[in-house]
Amino acid sequence: MHHVERVVVLALRGVYPFELGIPSRIFGAADGRYEVLTCSVDGRPVRTNADFSVTVEHGPEVLATADTVVIPPISPSDVTARLSDELTAALARIRPDARIVSICTGAFVLAAAGLLDGRRATTHWQTAEHFRAMFPAVDLDPGVLFVDDGTILTSAGAASGVDVCLHLIRKDHGSALANTVARRCVVPPWRDGGQAQYIEQPVPAPSAAGTADTRQWALERLGDPLTLADLAGHARMSLRTFARRFNDEVGVSPGRWLIQQRVARARHLLESSDLPVDQIAGEVGFATGASLRQHLHAAIGVSPQAYRRTFQAMH
Repeated sequence: MHHVERVVVLALRGVYPFELGIPSRIFGAADGRYEVLTCSVDGRPVRTNADFSVTVEHGPEVLATADTVVIPPISPSDVTARLSDELTAALARIRPDARIVSICTGAFVLAAAGLLDGRRATTHWQTAEHFRAMFPAVDLDPGVLFVDDGTILTSAGAASGVDVCLHLIRKDHGSALANTVARRCVVPPWRDGGQAQYIEQPVPAPSAAGTADTRQWALERLGDPLTLADLAGHARMSLRTFARRFNDEVGVSPGRWLIQQRVARARHLLESSDLPVDQIAGEVGFATGASLRQHLHAAIGVSPQAYRRTFQAMH
């Protein structure tokens, strides 16, 4: 019998309906591992930023029972530097050991509550300047899709709410379940790069070649010692053009992206197989087991053996 994690979503006035529904949709597809409840600060219906209101089943008292609390975004016009007494009282019900997750402008609520002071956090790139002006004590990183700072997680705009929920499932139950949930919801299990790829910039000419085919080609050959020259050659571009276009599309350099993909593949093999670490390193394109250990530790702070123990104990 699995522990069922209780996720409570706090719907505030001006909430965006799309993001309000993300936790229920993503966690709800995780084979009964999570229970999702939605509440408001007073138990009454909530006006959304669309042309309708939503009726919720719960008042703020359920926040005290939450293992994870999610704060979806609200209209920028509803954002204030100081929280209402009602909202302050509702947030005070959250247990100290509960995780708190914000989506998009939900980070403004956490910052106004003083929960992000001295912490790294993110929010939608369009509101980054406004956020920095209001909350200079927060270490804002508007270039990423989400920030996991232990008990507090912040995510960027709209669909990055999907990314952070899948990240929590991966963290709680391993990548196999997270990948299954992603397939059920027809979303990518992991998006590379950060918000840089979504920030408004000149649209390339329709004739301009992209790097997507080359990324797919590389994913099928991760075990090979791929170089930048190999990738650029496959894309039929000069090294410089390929590197620039890749960074524009993905948000990270080709070398960094390759390491991310190799680490992700190694994590999957550590979870789903009994292959020795050195063999996994070879399968995913790291020259040695030591190289895999170094990159895995840099990415998630643990050794391959510790990672494998954690996830194999879950099954």
